Amino acid sequence: MNSPAGVPGPAPVLVFLDPAFDGGRVADATKPQLMATDQGATRGDGVFESLLAVGGQPRKLQAHLNRLAGSAGLLELDLPAEERWRRAIATAISEYRGRHVPGAGDSTDDELVVKLLVTRGVEGAAGPTCWVQASVPGAIGRRQRETGIDVILLDRGYDSEVAERAPWLLMGAKTLSYAVNMAALRYAHARGADDVIFTSADGKVLEGPTSTVLLAHLETADDGAGGVRTLRRLITPQLDSGILPGTSQGALFTAAKAAGWELGYGPLEPRDLYDADAVWLISSIRLLAPVNHIDSREIGTPEQRKQLTAELNALYATIG
Repeated sequence: MNSPAGVPGPAPVLVFLDPAFDGGRVADATKPQLMATDQGATRGDGVFESLLAVGGQPRKLQAHLNRLAGSAGLLELDLPAEERWRRAIATAISEYRGRHVPGAGDSTDDELVVKLLVTRGVEGAAGPTCWVQASVPGAIGRRQRETGIDVILLDRGYDSEVAERAPWLLMGAKTLSYAVNMAALRYAHARGADDVIFTSADGKVLEGPTSTVLLAHLETADDGAGGVRTLRRLITPQLDSGILPGTSQGALFTAAKAAGWELGYGPLEPRDLYDADAVWLISSIRLLAPVNHIDSREIGTPEQRKQLTAELNALYATIG
């Protein structure tokens, strides 16, 4: 389903959570659907979630619904009942799969990006605007999973305690106000990098514009029988530093713990990234993207990155 560069992909499917339609109202994505006075468009006042559906099945759906509810709570937005979201998601996926036949031999042909979107609605009207969008994933995300990425560190401009001190900044919410995140990515691209890792004003590692930071350390230890064993440890920044809790990171941590990995939550500084055996940016759509370089400094070795990425991908494949 991925289209060649420069060729438009299939039109997305839109399903609005209209109470008059049990499974949601399918709308024509080629025609205007959102009012010009909707506060999602005029103010970026809303929240969203993005998740991957594979083989028609949404992955980590409950975790995404939970995070959507958490973000909406921070913005004091009322959401439709969870079951209505589930029915609209099922409608969107079914509708898309019914319209588009996967291409033979394309390993990504059964992946869909499913977005859940909520705005505060039209100014002066009561109630939010809510819809589900199903669309084809971009080819670049798949490529970055396989080849890795180069990133730069950028100062977000806030210290790591700002979320507790100033909750109105909505640091832990996944809002529609993504202008800063997109500006950071454009800044990185202009300097030859693929992505960004934000740091706080007091020097702590935070997150990527659209991803969670994850790093691994390998250590050898006595196995108690005259030999040695390798300890594998996964670490992510601490969640109280004003970052968005990662659904993919959380699910991977659960699988890694069951497989014997040790887990850790920051605080992390840039030197921890440079000293790691591997670093990834992980998100629900791109999944695990290994970081090759940070500010032009290589992270680990190509062999370590390949081996550890393969191990974590195998664990991630077990996640529902």
